[in-house]
This record gives sequence, structure tokens and C-alpha cells, in this order.
Amino acid sequence: MGRDRSAAHGRGASPYTIRQRLIFCPFFARFLHNSDLIPSMPNPTRAFLLGPLLKGVSRSFYLTLRVLPVGMRDPIGLAYLLARAADTIADTSLISPEQRLALLLSLRAQVNGATDDVALFQRMAAEVAGQQDQSDEKVLLESLGPALDVLSQLSESDRKAVREIVSTLTEGMEFDLRTFPDERSGQIAALREYDELDRYTYLVAGCVGEFWTTMTYAHMPGTLKERPETMARRGVRFGKALQMTNVLRDCGKDLRIGRCYLPQTLLDRYGLSVQDLLVPANSVRARPLMLELLRTTLDHFRDALDYTLAIPAFSVRLRLACLWPILIGLETLLLLVDNAAWLDPQKVSKVRRNRVYQIIASSLLLVPSNGLVRNAIEQRIRQIEARL
Repeated sequence: MGRDRSAAHGRGASPYTIRQRLIFCPFFARFLHNSDLIPSMPNPTRAFLLGPLLKGVSRSFYLTLRVLPVGMRDPIGLAYLLARAADTIADTSLISPEQRLALLLSLRAQVNGATDDVALFQRMAAEVAGQQDQSDEKVLLESLGPALDVLSQLSESDRKAVREIVSTLTEGMEFDLRTFPDERSGQIAALREYDELDRYTYLVAGCVGEFWTTMTYAHMPGTLKERPETMARRGVRFGKALQMTNVLRDCGKDLRIGRCYLPQTLLDRYGLSVQDLLVPANSVRARPLMLELLRTTLDHFRDALDYTLAIPAFSVRLRLACLWPILIGLETLLLLVDNAAWLDPQKVSKVRRNRVYQIIASSLLLVPSNGLVRNAIEQRIRQIEARL
């Protein structure tokens, strides 16, 4: 889900999906009773990090976390905080890409068990935290030492999973910093081949599907009836579906911070240049390219549907956590395919909040039935395909 960031942070449209992941639906807790909000961490430091701090950084994710099964909360919450901190470092354009990359790589090393580096945390506080207008993100960056302490307290399997997901996500951030020019340079670079785009969508989103699957098998054994390899593959494509939706939706905004995720080989095939994409009037001319990538995205969503249906109907929370992003993602694609000015950054195909609430409300009737879930999603896919 290509993302908008606050201009107060010196940011444009972020390339990452930290804030809107398939497992972190912003509206999840609204439909569940407050009695489900049971703490899972007695340690005071852990309680602060995964309580008030997480709530301040992302209230929507905090509420989602509180209704996940107890055993999943700590590793998923900690992974989110570490990835969010890395995202903030990578996306603070008021410091140079070289500085951001150095800090990002150092943080990754710390997550993976390098000896505590007091100087690193001091640099982050001086170079990055000081640039944050939002106090909660500043506190997050200043709390990385305690967060790493909590990481060391997780079980070995959870610690390994958190390290892997944070390492992979930071690879995606590293890819951006190495591939694209400084946001303030006025230059634009495009990915070369489709394989680069596919790899990128794995690094920043597909890997989350793997992580979610790992956590589910570890903490809810017997819930998923399919083979782990099958579910992991579907989970990867689930994440890719969401990120491809963001790439297409946010193309106009990303171009204006120097990033073209549409591969040069596809641009060449359709007789387009990166500069052509900067002209909103070329939206119709570039539509065939967009539709080719949109078809690939729909194929990913079909695997996301299969992933969701592999979750038993009685696991309502897990199903909804998957169903909502699919429905909202497909709604976004429906808007996109009808958007004659899809390259215009002022006319982004974004699902309105009241429509999101409608989707969520209607999904509560669908979720117990495999047939209703499949029919609803396949019908929406057919509606999109009819417009191609």
C-alpha cells in the first residue's frame, strides 16, 4: 500500500508498507469487544514499548495488535516497531541518503545481534530523531536500545522470525536508497526489469505474508490446514498484491520524489519514457502499461483469496485481518481502472473512509462462509476485468 507521509517530516510518498500491512488492518478492533484487549507482557519496558509507545506511533495498529492471539502480540508488535524505526530512518529526507543508509545498515546489524553500539543510538538521536516533528516517532528512535533488549527476551524461534522479517524489510529500504536519487535532487530513476519490481514487492510486502504465516503456525498450531510451503507461497503473493496496488495507485506521487517503480523494459515496450509519466495528460497513453501490471496484481489477489479461505471459518479474527485488505485493495484497483488521470498526483485512486466502513460492515456477514467470501472477491475481480 504505497503510502503518503507527512510533509512535516520532509517526506514524500513512502515506498514502504510498514504502516498498512495485510496483518495490520487499521479498523480491526472497532468491531471487537473491549474485553479482548488483554495485556500479554508483564515486563515494564516491554509494556511501555508495546503499549503507550506503539499506541502513539500507530493507534490503528495498536488496536489491531490487542485483538491478536496473545502469543502473537509480542513478536509481531516488536517487529512492527523495529521496522517502523528503520522506515523512519530510511525516509527522513532532511539527511543525505548516504547517512540514512549507514544508519539503516547499523540498525540491521544490531537487530541481528551485533554488540550494543552506544554511539549508533547517539547518532540516531542526533541525526534522525531531532528531525521528527512527531514526538512519538522521536521517542521510538530513542527507545531502540530497550526494544533490542526486549528482542533478546523473546523465545529463540520468535527472535529468529523477527530478525528475519526486519532484515528483509530493511533490504527493501536499502534497495530504495541505493537505486533512486536523493528526493531533493530533481532526478528520476526507473527500475530496469520486471524481475526487479517483483523482487522489490517481496522485500517490502511479500515477506510479511511469510512472517504472518510463520507466526500463525507457531502460535496457533492446527489452525492452517494447508502445507506450510503452500501457505508461505500464497502469503508472499498476498503481500505482493497489496504492494503492487500501491505502486500503481501512487505512481504519480512516487515519480515526484524521483522513484519510478514501473520497469524501463515495460516503458520501452509501450513507447514511453519516465518523463512522459510526469505529464498527467499521458494517463490514457500509459494505460496499457498500467493494465498489464494490474492483471498481474489480480493474479496475486487470487492467491490471497486462497490464503484467506485456508483459515478456518471459526477463526474470525484471522480471516477478517486478511479479508479486509483484499476487499479494500480490490476496491482501490476498481477506482484505478476507472481513473482517466491515474498519473495525476492530485487524483489518486483512494478508497474513501465511509466506503471502507461499508466494506468492513458487509464483510462481517461474509466471513463465516467460504462460498460468500469467494463469491464476493471473485465478483469484484470480474468487475475489474470487465473494465480492462
